Amino acid sequence: MDIAFEAVKPHIGSIVHVDRADMFTEEVGRRCREMLEQRTVLIFPRANLSDAEQLAFTDLLGARINITSRAVSDRPDEEPVYQVTLDRRINRQPEYVLGTFFWHMDGITVDMPPPKATLLSARHVAAVGGQTEFASTYAAYEFLPDEDKAALEGLRAVHSVAASLRPIADAIPEADRERVTSIGLIKDHPIVWKRESGRSSLVIGTTADHVEGMPIAHGRALLSRLVEWAVQPDFSYRHEWEEGDFVIWDNTGAMHRVIPYDADSGRMMHRTSIAGSEPVN
Repeated sequence: MDIAFEAVKPHIGSIVHVDRADMFTEEVGRRCREMLEQRTVLIFPRANLSDAEQLAFTDLLGARINITSRAVSDRPDEEPVYQVTLDRRINRQPEYVLGTFFWHMDGITVDMPPPKATLLSARHVAAVGGQTEFASTYAAYEFLPDEDKAALEGLRAVHSVAASLRPIADAIPEADRERVTSIGLIKDHPIVWKRESGRSSLVIGTTADHVEGMPIAHGRALLSRLVEWAVQPDFSYRHEWEEGDFVIWDNTGAMHRVIPYDADSGRMMHRTSIAGSEPVN
């Protein structure tokens, strides 16, 4: 069995070269888990996986978890593959997908360890927009100046669903706006996540509302600066989707966002997620 990882950029992203016949072996799963820790984003160009194959590969990497909100599905526990789309015939609350136009990490406000990884297959791409961008929060912390690292020591940010929806609140139909924006999921986390591996990463993005013990404006300005630092070209990667592409990223070590696309573009992604085991502390 041959598998090779081709670096896309020095600090983030690798293209995975492996024969399809070998893709679902334990050895490939082990190597991908190792490289995900190192490279943050793994790309399988035009893999053209079926849902069953995506689920099989998900299970190869770890325990599957469903993070679909009941706001977009009546029976999320029975839907192992989530269809990411703005099509109201499929997604009854597409405004949640609009929130993915902004830098974020998944599962930061829920009362469990954040999902370890997200797996996404491109079923139909938009003619304009729809690219997905990733930013390594490992690299962002590693290359911070020492004085900035010292200033962040001990600081905690309050994260909420309401904060993540703030940029798109006006896009939510008025009849649903109060119900959606008043979702009461709130968690406080250290800004610097000191990992069990010995590495550290930043916990930032649109869910981060303010910094404990700081005036609101000061804390939000700090969080904004950290996002700007983390998404600089050296630490980030934009994926230009082709139909059939399969991409995995370390949700605990990266922010991501999608470049805006039209609701009638037909863009369709199939998502699965792997459960996390490490709480943010």
